Amino acid sequence: MQELLNIFKALSDETRLKMLKVFQKGEICVCDLVSVLDTSQPKISFHLNVLKEAGLIKDRKQGKWVHYSINDSDMFRRFLVLSVMEKIPEAAMKDNYTRLSKMINIKNKNRCV
Repeated sequence: MQELLNIFKALSDETRLKMLKVFQKGEICVCDLVSVLDTSQPKISFHLNVLKEAGLIKDRKQGKWVHYSINDSDMFRRFLVLSVMEKIPEAAMKDNYTRLSKMINIKNKNRCV
């Protein structure tokens, strides 16, 4: 029962829903989430912890960076996340996706130099 409560608690916050929607675009690190969601690093870390405890996301460490993505190892959670994400209109994410695109372009330019 507690497992279900944790999952639905994680899905009950607008910031966490936006984070999951951003994760649909691929893996992303904390510093990039701060930019994309225009939120402080401590708040992002708090929300990541809630999502991770609910088993909705996973992390991967690479050097000093931690990258997060949707946890697709559990079919129930994956289906639930996809179902919820389908209900979030793209228009609600417009500003976030604009910042994400700019960030990706900057990173790509820096890699080519």
